[in-house]
Amino acid sequence: MTPLVSLGSLTRDFGATRAVQGLTFDVARGELFGIVGPDGAGKTTTLRMLAGVLRPTAGDATIAGVSVAQDPEAVKPHVAYMSQRFGLYVDLTVRENIEFYADLYQVPRKERPERLERLYQFSALGPFENRLAGKLSGGMKQKLSLCCALIHHPEVMLLDEPTFGVDPISRRDLWLILHEMVADGMTVILSTAYLDEAERCDRVAMLHHGRVIALDTPDSLQQQFRGEIQTVHTNNPRQTRDLLRGLPGIRDAVLFGDTIHVTLDDRARYWPEAKLLLEAENISILAEAPVEPALENVFIELVGAARSKHE
Repeated sequence: MTPLVSLGSLTRDFGATRAVQGLTFDVARGELFGIVGPDGAGKTTTLRMLAGVLRPTAGDATIAGVSVAQDPEAVKPHVAYMSQRFGLYVDLTVRENIEFYADLYQVPRKERPERLERLYQFSALGPFENRLAGKLSGGMKQKLSLCCALIHHPEVMLLDEPTFGVDPISRRDLWLILHEMVADGMTVILSTAYLDEAERCDRVAMLHHGRVIALDTPDSLQQQFRGEIQTVHTNNPRQTRDLLRGLPGIRDAVLFGDTIHVTLDDRARYWPEAKLLLEAENISILAEAPVEPALENVFIELVGAARSKHE
């Protein structure tokens, strides 16, 4: 099947800094595609190039067959781009903001009532249509931003960290909206630094210093993880973490709240020895359990491998 979005050696420099380094991958129509990585990985720069806002230094990408390098203006009717600071007008109401973007995208007036009703239905913003955008909560502002971006029914939705700084309930609501959009046939490409969110995507591209270090479905990436994860809760989490790091067969120990996530080459072989060491140091194990590797574990391991390769 012909991809709707196709990147070929897409590259962007800022002076002497190469922010995006030769990205090459395809996104199918109706796919929920995640671009994952920490700050500085190149996520925002990639989305800005796809949106036709920023010209590539080298390479190209096409959206619905249109080149972002050669004709960025022709790309824009096919996409909606929601940046982290989407352009809401705080002195306009919810309804006025949506109407403004409908004018901007030249949405026919006869089609607007049906579209507006649909947007209100999944965003739950109908009861607040006369409230000033500046008076909305962070989560409601993000929902309004989505409504403004969706008013012209774009083929491709580009979202730059849409749930950043949003409360957990609004975060859940936004994901429900995204899945509904994809179910209706829209293609969504989003960036996120939250690895737990990336697990909800159909496929993810993991970026590190502007390079793709992995691209696959979340399940496939998790199955590629070499090792086992053990969680342990003790009476002294920090000391436990420090003691476990560097022990034979233990690749890493990371503190999440008051629980340590331990990565082992072989749990059955190495974990009993580690427990004996903890007991010798008067550390009490309050709870322990094996867990399935998450995307975060995969990403940390891949970043370590990438660093070793380029050192």
